[in-house]
Amino acid sequence: MWRYSYNLRALYETPAAASTSVDVVARRQKVDEIIQHARKAGRTLLTEHESKRILSTYHIPTVETHLARSTDEAVKYAQKIGFPVVLKLHSETLTHKTDVGGVQLNLRTTTAVRQAWKKIESSVREKAGADHFLGVTVQPMVKLEGYELILGSSLDPQFGPVLLFGSGGQLVEVFKDRSLGLPPLTATLARRVMEQTKIYTALKGVRGRAPIDLAALEQLFVRFSELVVEQPWIAEIDINPLLASPEGLVVLDARVIVHGEKVDAERLPRPGIRPYPTQYIMPGELRDGTPIILRPIRPEDEPLLVKFHESLSEQSVYYRYFSALKLPQRIAHERLIRICFNDFDREIALVVERKHHTNGTHEILGVGRLSKNHGLNEAEFSLVVADAWQNHGVGKQLLEELIQIGRDEKLDAILGFILPENHAMQHLCRKLGFELQFDGDGSQWKARLDLRK
Repeated sequence: MWRYSYNLRALYETPAAASTSVDVVARRQKVDEIIQHARKAGRTLLTEHESKRILSTYHIPTVETHLARSTDEAVKYAQKIGFPVVLKLHSETLTHKTDVGGVQLNLRTTTAVRQAWKKIESSVREKAGADHFLGVTVQPMVKLEGYELILGSSLDPQFGPVLLFGSGGQLVEVFKDRSLGLPPLTATLARRVMEQTKIYTALKGVRGRAPIDLAALEQLFVRFSELVVEQPWIAEIDINPLLASPEGLVVLDARVIVHGEKVDAERLPRPGIRPYPTQYIMPGELRDGTPIILRPIRPEDEPLLVKFHESLSEQSVYYRYFSALKLPQRIAHERLIRICFNDFDREIALVVERKHHTNGTHEILGVGRLSKNHGLNEAEFSLVVADAWQNHGVGKQLLEELIQIGRDEKLDAILGFILPENHAMQHLCRKLGFELQFDGDGSQWKARLDLRK
């Protein structure tokens, strides 16, 4: 019972606002190009250089890395970075570089770089074969005055991708200080996973050592979970080590394994929890030219929803809820957090958001919801628009997007219930093709749109 209530508190605790990139489509395409290039070449193991390019696309900080295919190139990049540097094996087939002598540290001169190149090349040739050596990567020598962490993801037959967080470094299998979680994560859920490890206590600061920025680590973990759910072609991914220090966070090494050519898109594993539907993020514009964004609701939208409800008139509240629901009831945390958390298999709530061009703050102008009816392949819609933004096209765009989502989700129909005095909503529904008829005793209109036509 305690664990159940603990999990509920974690789930319904308002997370910090995410600081992720809005251009989801661009980052997906960029990473997909890297992955498909490797798959077409018959590879399932990405190189360290490719892996770090993927992480950088998701704003996960990585140590500066240059690919050198000759000793002269290695020397050039070492001089560019500045000594001391590190040389690591560049291979499309070998995963663990240290096992084959593929890492040379603390190189302080050009002569040391040339000698390190020869050592790596000869060691790989003896332990694995000359074909596995394709050059080296040149990186700055980072002082390990922090904590080595590991972030990872692998596939479970039942739950799909599973995330791992814990103590990293070469002794990761010895200490086995780790915890698991299911993507996608919010900042709150990321912290809950981190709290289950022993290293978390040290990260907060021990024995006079300064703490690391835990909020930044949470956001990095959230972005990592977004990478995992947005890139289904990735079968396994490990960041080890992720160096965490009071000065910042940086990935020193990474490994990515993708699904091979025999796996088609239909057979790709799905996450146990349906991720945030980024495909429903749409830019828009109101009648007066005000730019807006239509997007699915997020758990961190609770503070914006409080301000939204404060702007609603009694009439707008009555038209939406069919009763005079008072403000303290509408903005209660226990109620709002359940509204902000969506099981996207059962319901999708959209918000219309605008950004103030003067102070950069965000404002919700309207909210629409599509909820599946149990046992039927149809859903009920509802929407409410802030009084100051009514008659600006907010409601029309919301309902049009809900209709399109219904089609994308392959629903048979969507329906809604409207009060007789709510003439504006009746007019909008008729305009968008809904059939209206009195329901039951005539106390409300029932609007229905057949999506199979």
